[in-house]
Amino acid sequence: MMRVKVIGAGLAGCEAAMQLARRGFEVELCEMKPQKYSPAHKYAGFAELVCSNSLKAARVDSACGLLKEEMRRLGSVIVEAAERTAVPAGGALAVNRAEFSDEVTRLVTSHPNIIVVSGEITEFPEKNAVICTGPLTSDAFAEKIRAVCGEGLSFYDAAAPIVTAESIDFTKAFYQTRYDKGDADYINCPMNREEYERFYDALIHAESAPLKEFDRPTEKGGMTVYEGCMPVEVLAKRGIESVRYGCMKPVGLTDPRTGTRPYAAVQLRRENREGTLYNIVGFQTNLKFGEQKRVFSMIPGLENAEFMRYGVMHRNTFIDSPRLLDVHFMLKGSDNIFFGGQITGVEGYVESAASGIAAGRALADRLEGRAPTVFPRTTMLGALSAYISDPSVVDFQPMGSNMGILPPVEETFRGKQAKQNKYAALAKRALEDLDRVLNIQRWSE
Repeated sequence: MMRVKVIGAGLAGCEAAMQLARRGFEVELCEMKPQKYSPAHKYAGFAELVCSNSLKAARVDSACGLLKEEMRRLGSVIVEAAERTAVPAGGALAVNRAEFSDEVTRLVTSHPNIIVVSGEITEFPEKNAVICTGPLTSDAFAEKIRAVCGEGLSFYDAAAPIVTAESIDFTKAFYQTRYDKGDADYINCPMNREEYERFYDALIHAESAPLKEFDRPTEKGGMTVYEGCMPVEVLAKRGIESVRYGCMKPVGLTDPRTGTRPYAAVQLRRENREGTLYNIVGFQTNLKFGEQKRVFSMIPGLENAEFMRYGVMHRNTFIDSPRLLDVHFMLKGSDNIFFGGQITGVEGYVESAASGIAAGRALADRLEGRAPTVFPRTTMLGALSAYISDPSVVDFQPMGSNMGILPPVEETFRGKQAKQNKYAALAKRALEDLDRVLNIQRWSE
């Protein structure tokens, strides 16, 4: 039995390992936890979720929902574990973090072809490996990657605070999902204009935490912040309306106290199945802990909130994939060295896991002497693979799943449901094209 190596047991690494193991390869899955932790990780289990417990929309006619369905058809261990450990979250797929990690760990370690090797990897593999060390790759291994790949790029990622449900004041806060879609799994804290302006002023003048040495920017002129994980205080400094049109938008909500839409609103999403913990949606932050308590307690309904975790900020690093990787996530010119996860420039939990599936399948194909599957450009996974490997991209930035990266359908849609109908058509085409490719592959086997 041929042995291959997967470095990192995060979302992408677990997917890659399972794809290879199911194809009959002996997989050496290397994970530095629990001997060593990155600055953002705390839990010993595999596939630890750091920023949020949400794997985004569940609807197939949404970008991330479509990607999850593609992954399901490709045998995703992450989607399987997520569905088993899901917590109510309206139209999203959210999980209990600890149960999710435990379930992924159980599924991966129970496979007879996977051997877990604990401890930090400090040498770049020579061949037949998938590198999924994540956006917080250890310094020693990052240096080895840099020696092979050249300078990487850095952006900053931040996590939102978590509060206890019992400490929320429901004389002010209320349950409702925007436009009443799905169950009322979100808690909403409404603000009038005066309350919003006071909160905004406190937010933009609050003191940020000093960055640790490993998080300090290497570029001149200040830190580079990725838009998808923008700290709320950084976003707020763009203008007084910035957060009211962002994470505090009130659209689709009705304050039961007034019967009208609030001027602004803060949403909280269930963090665990029991509904005892909620995270403040969109409130990723790098404020000092004391400042978080002071400022976020100004939110109506959170005056006496009990913070179980304060927001934190850390550095993420990714390689220049369009220059370095092909469409299968393989390092160009290497002897079957693949990358997977956020280090490739795909952004998001689900996207990271999907890239692990692609890399694992491609390595298995090559070792079996066949051409790796090219996922249709019309699929979300195919579009993401094409994006990260497009040599025409000059200023490469992370990309998450979105309908905008899919080729348009020929049909023109009009009316109130035009956008929804277009997305449904894109999703239908994607799944039909994926099924066609997978059926051809099965027939060839």
